[in-house]
Amino acid sequence: MKKILITGAGSYIGTSFETYIKENFSDGYLVDTVDMTDPSWREKSFAGYDAVYHVAGIAHSDSGKISPEKEKLYRSVNTDLTVETARKAKSDGVGQFVFMSSAIVYGESGRIGKPKMITPDTPTAPANCYGDSKVQAERGILPLSDDGFRVCVLRPPMIYGKGSRGNFPQLERFAKKLHFFPYVKNQRSMLYIGNLVEFVRLMIENREQGIFFPQNAEYSNTSELVKTIAAANGRKIRLVRGFGWLLRIMGLFIGAVNKAFGNLTYDQAMSEYETEYRKYGLEESIKETER
Repeated sequence: MKKILITGAGSYIGTSFETYIKENFSDGYLVDTVDMTDPSWREKSFAGYDAVYHVAGIAHSDSGKISPEKEKLYRSVNTDLTVETARKAKSDGVGQFVFMSSAIVYGESGRIGKPKMITPDTPTAPANCYGDSKVQAERGILPLSDDGFRVCVLRPPMIYGKGSRGNFPQLERFAKKLHFFPYVKNQRSMLYIGNLVEFVRLMIENREQGIFFPQNAEYSNTSELVKTIAAANGRKIRLVRGFGWLLRIMGLFIGAVNKAFGNLTYDQAMSEYETEYRKYGLEESIKETER
């Protein structure tokens, strides 16, 4: 039986993973969680755990310039806490450290009408303090990796599912209230939580190390996604063409517009794995989310 410690109590991803394991693999895994907001975590021994799954962190919720205090908080939690936790895990004899990084390490979405495809040769280029805090965390923990302590970094795109936070709930609100929505031709990589939790399980089961890029098997289009969400809620929404030029202009001044309608994709070859983890296609995942 593999023993897994989730560092970061109450997180959407950590809770989803814990629930998935307990409901489907209770005979093969034992999952515990530790609250990183309580300083007493430093007194807890990590000895005996096969893997630490580190999900503690501050999500990106800012637009524009942030205060020095908030920047310091990003560094403290997303970078320093991650490195400290990894070092403790190694010191306590844990065999693997799995870290939730993000596609944000490659910067913001491409502007509307401008493709942005991430390939294995694409360098990290964080556009803000949040992205840089993830890059610095990776740089702090990857050198710790060896045969006895395997560091596994995940750089997922936007994660969604029932109860998720971030951009997806905003799209849900549009789908449930609007009768018309602008059609914009774009492509985005996304990752359904049901696919992510299986991928994490495989990373731990196979004691993987290195950097990985899980994503759905299909790219999404923002406009079609809103239409699919509406249909899953028994509504019809009409996609209206001809607003691309206006949104492109708005995107020059409002970052959230590019975030919604811009382009950001991983080369699909980067996300393939020896065991198929993508149990849900895009349409099925939306139905599960809206169920």
